[in-house]
Amino acid sequence: METSPDQTTEERLNRALRITASQASSLIEGGAALLYTHLEGDPTTGRLRAAAGFTSADEARQTAACLDGLVSSTIDTAEPQSTPVAGPLAARLGGTTCSALPLVARNRSVGVLVIVAPGALTNQARDVIEILTWSTASLIDHPGLSSRYETLSAESEKHLEAADEKNDELLKLSEELFSQDIELLRNNEKLGKIEKLKNDFIEKMSRELRTPLNSIIESTITVLSGEHENMSPSSRQTLRNALDEGTAFQRTLQNILDLWRIKQGEFPIEVQELSVADMIDETIFSVQDALGGKPVEIEKEIPAPLPRIRTDLAKISQILFLLLDNAAKFTEEGTIKIGARFEEDRLHCWIVDTGIGICPDDQKYIWNDFYQVDDRASARYRGAGLGLALVHDLLVLLDGDTVLQSEPGIGTRVEFSLPAVVA
Repeated sequence: METSPDQTTEERLNRALRITASQASSLIEGGAALLYTHLEGDPTTGRLRAAAGFTSADEARQTAACLDGLVSSTIDTAEPQSTPVAGPLAARLGGTTCSALPLVARNRSVGVLVIVAPGALTNQARDVIEILTWSTASLIDHPGLSSRYETLSAESEKHLEAADEKNDELLKLSEELFSQDIELLRNNEKLGKIEKLKNDFIEKMSRELRTPLNSIIESTITVLSGEHENMSPSSRQTLRNALDEGTAFQRTLQNILDLWRIKQGEFPIEVQELSVADMIDETIFSVQDALGGKPVEIEKEIPAPLPRIRTDLAKISQILFLLLDNAAKFTEEGTIKIGARFEEDRLHCWIVDTGIGICPDDQKYIWNDFYQVDDRASARYRGAGLGLALVHDLLVLLDGDTVLQSEPGIGTRVEFSLPAVVA
């Protein structure tokens, strides 16, 4: 079936709105963004069209339900509004404020961008958000303005006797369309320059760091395997330590690149058939070295036989590895359990450890980029604070949910679920 022009326009607008929400969220460290539209003829005061920075789709919907009044007031007044954060975000980002920014085109509100920022925005972030609000307002209004222009053009041709009045309005609409086109080009050029700087940095980091790092790791492995008998125990241990550090650095760099690709919408979902049990076995094998000889046992929990399912194998494997590796890092003794079940068209997986646990005050921040519970422990518990942030973004990408339960000195349980179908 061919896609109609209206559907194509709507799809383009929806994609642009999702990108805007993602860009706004990426400017707010640990925050979130929601984007509403208010189109002519739409009976709703403000319709939620996109959200980013939330732990799950349910969290976004519940937050939006608490913002109806704020959004309506912003649309009615066409002025910025704010209110204390409420709903599920109140527990995770308590004490912050929801700021609603009107999207104004042709002197009327066509939508609202709501941002929830835990801290003060940088000047650069404010400038970019200002550009985003104007550009997004024009994007929302442009299809309606174009449609009105085409309608009047057709009417003028049919009713030449009334053409003078119509032509005045056509001229005005034509000028507004031209003005919007010029401003969109200017703002897109500004945003393009900012994105190009970021992309150039990421590409340079990938090229300048990954290539020599891979060479160092490969050379170290070659020496360890080829010169094993000619080296002293201390030399071998030194090389093994260097290999561990290099591998950890390589993993951190890959996490940064993956996070960036997700935020740019360049991390597509690739569905394929998989065996959950086999995937768990492979994850356990991959994490064994991280235990480093500690008295910790990894146990597999599968309460009932699991069917083969269809979902994104690479991303789920990455989530499981990051969670299990994190548990191995913070568990000095005892057990780590990794399990899964399939019910009601969703795959549920969990990791339970007897590690150091997480204080309640820290639990709301651990999904943030570069956050570490205790900076003083960074030398002991190696990492950049990106693993759980990547888990969060991957689950949002897969429309998944997560639940964290932890008690200091007792341990931590992380369970996530995501949609899947039986193969």
